[in-house]
Amino acid sequence: MPTKTTASKAFSPGFGLKSAHVQSVLSSTGVRGGLVRRHFAPLRPETHDVLVPCGGGVRLLAHYTAAAADAPLIVLIHGWEGSAESVYLLSATQQFHASGYAVLRLNLRDHGPSHHLNEDLFHSCRLQEVVDAVAWAAQHYRPRRLLLGGFSLGGNFALRVAAVAPEHGIDLDRVLAVCPVLDPSDAMAALDSGWFVYRWYFLRRWRSSLMKKMAAFPERYDFSRLRSFSTLTEMTEYFVVNHTEYSTLYDYLNGYSLIHGRLAKLEVDSRVLMAADDPIIPVAGLHALAGIPALHAEVANYGGHCGFLENWRLQSWVNDWLLRAAYSP
Repeated sequence: MPTKTTASKAFSPGFGLKSAHVQSVLSSTGVRGGLVRRHFAPLRPETHDVLVPCGGGVRLLAHYTAAAADAPLIVLIHGWEGSAESVYLLSATQQFHASGYAVLRLNLRDHGPSHHLNEDLFHSCRLQEVVDAVAWAAQHYRPRRLLLGGFSLGGNFALRVAAVAPEHGIDLDRVLAVCPVLDPSDAMAALDSGWFVYRWYFLRRWRSSLMKKMAAFPERYDFSRLRSFSTLTEMTEYFVVNHTEYSTLYDYLNGYSLIHGRLAKLEVDSRVLMAADDPIIPVAGLHALAGIPALHAEVANYGGHCGFLENWRLQSWVNDWLLRAAYSP
């Protein structure tokens, strides 16, 4: 059976919330951020920090929210330049925990307060350490059911982990990916050619992250040229050539693309939610994933990038989708 892609009619944003930009911006900033963090506060006493040991001495920072001894576990991964404290991850954690799940929120390398943990820089092709982190979670917590979820770049990582999970002995039951990066080249082009606010936001966040890395390892890194770049394409190409093992921008972007057969051997039941109006991740990339039996993609007409706000109480339909996708046949 080929990849199943369905048009979602379940999500219908309220009056004034159909704009993709409104959805994308309001979902993670301002009033909603305060509301979500306030609602999450009662879970803080049940949550503790974990340094997850990965191969080669790599350590990743995570936050574990406990549940019953026999509870299922979901590992959640944030998007690029987000963190385990991102609003969408806190909101999803609260929903899953209320439904009986233990939750491990994983920071990717150099995200959140973790720049000092590993000397080498984060880049999006560092898949093995995320595989190692999920394998560690499976062995350490031994849940009766293990799920993996991710948003944006985190969704991309989740699907790549799923594709190699069997060969690493990871018994992964299901993957849930919200607006995953499909083709990084398309996403970068959308950011550089679209509304300037997104480009400004990611350039600012990435510069800030790299400056933290330089502060942690001043003898190794010099990012004094960062402000000379005005597009993500320029900055990424400089970063790739000077600070990764990849010789060209194309090689690097292809290294974490989900197209060109990356998911051809996917066996883990994987559910994907996209928005047709996503201003950052072009939904057209789904066509390249046709023919993958384990992949089920759902496309909503509205939602922006990881938004899906239903009403002006700023409640996100994503949480309902995640729980439904976690159990649906």
